[in-house]
Amino acid sequence: MVRFFGRKDKAKEPSPDKAQDKAEAKSQDKAQERVKTPEAAPARADALQPRAAESAKSVGRLLRVSPQKLNLVARSIRGLKVEKALNQLQFSSRRIAGAARKVLESAIANAENNHALNIDDLVVAEAYVGKNMVLRRWRPRARGRAAPIRKPFSQLTIIVKEAPAEDEPKAKSGKRKAGAAGESPSAQSPTAGALTASAPTAGGEGKG
Repeated sequence: MVRFFGRKDKAKEPSPDKAQDKAEAKSQDKAQERVKTPEAAPARADALQPRAAESAKSVGRLLRVSPQKLNLVARSIRGLKVEKALNQLQFSSRRIAGAARKVLESAIANAENNHALNIDDLVVAEAYVGKNMVLRRWRPRARGRAAPIRKPFSQLTIIVKEAPAEDEPKAKSGKRKAGAAGESPSAQSPTAGALTASAPTAGGEGKG
């Protein structure tokens, strides 16, 4: 038997003129996309400019301490100026105070570099603690039992805010000292003179 195998028609190759026309059309489209109108460019640049923020934030994650212990450190710096807060953390006896100080330094750097805030006027507006992952371990106990061990991790969020400069307190007027202007105490306080005049002398009572 003779078998006839059909041949597939070869794909028609595009003519070189059509290929050249398509390439030119694509290049023209790309050139038009790249062209920008001069009026639209400044408007877009203004829209992309970052706005000045009044606060900056930093988050420290996976701190190897329980949330309760970390909250003791966070509570000691809330509402303080950043300079006092840094000193408080530097001389704190808590082990995790060093990590909290790094988070505060990061928040100060964000405020200065990203938001253009004055670091001399920054205060710790918020400092709160959150839970993170917990490592689960086991330890052997008597009679073949096992007791769980929990190793918690925490995260610390610090928000610094630029506070307005406080007005200097007015100097209190000093009290007028007795005898400063050459006046006697009886002249300054009339009640003292009246008391001395009304009090009888010891000699007068004996004579009567």
